[in-house]
Amino acid sequence: MNANNHTAIGRCFVIATMLAAGLAFAHPDTADAAKSNVVMLLADDLGYRDVGCYDGPVQTPNIDSLAAGGARFTDFYSGCAVCSPSRATLMTGRHHIRAGVYSWIQDEQQKSHLLLREITLAEVLKSAGYATAHIGKWHLGLPSENHDKPTPDQHGFDHWFATWNNASPSHHNPDNFIRNGKPVGKLDGYSCQLVADEAIGWMKQHVETNVDQPFFVNVWFHEPHAPIAAPKDRTTKYGKPDDKGAIYSGTIDNTDDAIGRLLRTIDQLGIREDTLIIYASDNGSYRTDRVGNLRGRKGVNWEGGIRVPGIFHWPGRIASQQVVTDPAGLVDVLPTVCGLLELEKPSVHLDGSDLSPLLVNRADAFVRHQPLFWHLQRSSPIVAMRDGNFSLVASRDYEMPTHNLFQEAWIPRIKEGGYRDFELFDLSNDPGQTTNVAKQYSDVFNRMKQRLLEINASIMKDATDWHLR
Repeated sequence: MNANNHTAIGRCFVIATMLAAGLAFAHPDTADAAKSNVVMLLADDLGYRDVGCYDGPVQTPNIDSLAAGGARFTDFYSGCAVCSPSRATLMTGRHHIRAGVYSWIQDEQQKSHLLLREITLAEVLKSAGYATAHIGKWHLGLPSENHDKPTPDQHGFDHWFATWNNASPSHHNPDNFIRNGKPVGKLDGYSCQLVADEAIGWMKQHVETNVDQPFFVNVWFHEPHAPIAAPKDRTTKYGKPDDKGAIYSGTIDNTDDAIGRLLRTIDQLGIREDTLIIYASDNGSYRTDRVGNLRGRKGVNWEGGIRVPGIFHWPGRIASQQVVTDPAGLVDVLPTVCGLLELEKPSVHLDGSDLSPLLVNRADAFVRHQPLFWHLQRSSPIVAMRDGNFSLVASRDYEMPTHNLFQEAWIPRIKEGGYRDFELFDLSNDPGQTTNVAKQYSDVFNRMKQRLLEINASIMKDATDWHLR
């Protein structure tokens, strides 16, 4: 029996025990809350200043409507500055290194994947009686010729329609989708619309045949990650047909249209008030003109690489027109969903906090038990931490090869490595991180440095060394 199977059996025993106890995580007196649906909308490489409600140049009336009808976070963060680890953080409420994912995954060349021992949001909700589906980009590991890896159904999804990484050869007419383990071949259309088609079809079928069973669906779009493509009529709203910036904007415009179709379906099914909808991006944009006045871009732990849109929408439960300034992020999604649905959280260390008090007019009750923390081995700075208005960053104190693709042989060096050149920034006055205020706020600096090292030590203690597997 391989290690994956052994872990899976152990983890399945835990989930089965929870189910035997009766909807595992559910409180006995909160059945109504636990019947509400959950839709997680995730963009890929969308910048902090791309969409309309974040003062971006793209016309996004449907995304804007979610913000207008709910809560929009001004300081919302990805789980990492690149794809795979951010998604692992979203799915588990834990730092991605705890969950086995150090950087973006290349399945043919790496053993790494989202660990089976992790309890995902899909498993939490499935154990509470939910139907579950993942639709769109996955990038948390799929089986390849070289490595046997778990598939989304082993992480709690009843139905999945996914790509291992990007839509190929581009967003237009992709040929690399897999449905429940079977390749579907070339499809006609644009990725975001195809993802919306699948989600709409799955939701309709589920609601029509299982009216009393709530559902959870991940809708993870590929746009605007390169290689990009968008319909000409959407591109030319923003520039010439061959202009990369215009095409980039066109992909977001097209995705907003796909989201509009999803929202209309939810309305037609009569379930809008019973559906929590969350919208965010997996990391910042690779375009420096789409991160606003923030420093850096995708791939680095400056604000431009990790700050993203974050919207929570639930008519009747979350008041409309809310603008929340408290720092928050994808790491908070799992505990927040549990809080809003009144479900017990998994009994593991969660790096994220329950944002529900901020969303339901109980802001005084909100407590962040641990500052937001990022680590990405090829980034400079390699680590960052947000606590209140302050951001602390540092560089690694060891050498690292320049390969873009993560090498699992680096893991021992990462686990044992330390940090130097710490810098402190007051984001309330300096969102562009231009001025190091470590000397001005020496007490804050020393306290945050100590806390960063403590969090780092905890994460590295849990970290898997794939090189030894």
